[in-house]
Amino acid sequence: MTICFFSAQYLPTMGGVERYTWNLAKRAVAAGHRALVVTSALPGLPERETDADGIEIFRLPVWPVMKGRFPVPRPGRRFVRLSRAIWDQHPDFCVIQTRMYLQSVWAARAARRRGIPGLVIDHSTGYMPMGGGVTGAAGRLYEHTACRLVRKCGFPFYGVSRAVCRWLTTFGITAAGTLPNAVDPEELRAEADTAPAVDWHTRLGARKLVLFAGRLIPEKGAGLLAEAVASLPGVVLAAAGTGPEEEALRARGVRVLGALPHRELIGLMRQADVYCLPTRYAEGFPTTLLEAAACRCPIVCTATAGTEELLPGPEYGVVLPGAPKDVTAQTLRAGICRLLDDPQGAQQCADAAYRRLCGHFTWDAVFAKIMEIIKENG
Repeated sequence: MTICFFSAQYLPTMGGVERYTWNLAKRAVAAGHRALVVTSALPGLPERETDADGIEIFRLPVWPVMKGRFPVPRPGRRFVRLSRAIWDQHPDFCVIQTRMYLQSVWAARAARRRGIPGLVIDHSTGYMPMGGGVTGAAGRLYEHTACRLVRKCGFPFYGVSRAVCRWLTTFGITAAGTLPNAVDPEELRAEADTAPAVDWHTRLGARKLVLFAGRLIPEKGAGLLAEAVASLPGVVLAAAGTGPEEEALRARGVRVLGALPHRELIGLMRQADVYCLPTRYAEGFPTTLLEAAACRCPIVCTATAGTEELLPGPEYGVVLPGAPKDVTAQTLRAGICRLLDDPQGAQQCADAAYRRLCGHFTWDAVFAKIMEIIKENG
């Protein structure tokens, strides 16, 4: 069987959708299938290759709108030649990642014309961040138009969390179910075991270590977290990531570590006393929450998408009350102190979250569910 994954962005660009696509494609190859990934061209990379995992990659020419965050297919001879090569592979099933990219619209319409079954997986719980005024209104209008075009193709929609499924109703879409974000705990453990041996508490001079990982932008809440931790004696906040808030965070005493290699980040998660994600951003199901659970690191987070599934009660971790945008530094500090002041209780929460992760949020489980859907549509 040939399964074609459409993802407007893909490795080496690192992000939740990119890793989601890679993990599913890798498992398709391991199961004896052909896996094609259709994505956007990047400077210095070939337009077509087979990677070390046996995944066949096609990179379509694009205009890198919004600094590459919204690649727009660029028509022309090269696009026609590559698209013909893609469909000449005779895919048996199409997996289209995210509803709003123009590549997703093109893929859905082209697959429908060829009678190829497929599904759409969505990863967001909000509109693209386009700002207010005319620009924001135009962005929302575009998203509704794109969703309408994809929906008309008749493919079922799935969300990576129940919150994503609820968000899809904004576009008149009733999701067929969830195909959740996931991790592979064994792979993460093996990856961390290859990282350099570092005692992070000693290196950072921390009696207690609180970790944040992600882009250092206001929407992710690292600044609010710095305010919450500032008055806690002996507690050091480490931020693994890059972004426009780097200098401001350093000025507030945050240990900004930059973009750590993934294996080092996982090693750091295994040692941190608390992983905190106070995001206010419209995410689908943050991968770092799953990675923290896989590392048995106690979690404090806002009520973002996926938390109701991964942390359904206080025995699994701390989900801060109220809407994410309304969380204050005081509320955040109280959640962190609940875990730091009770190490035994914190570890019990982390162990419970780990068991829940292994039961519901592994890539093998998600891939098995996709194969069931393929068989039902075969």
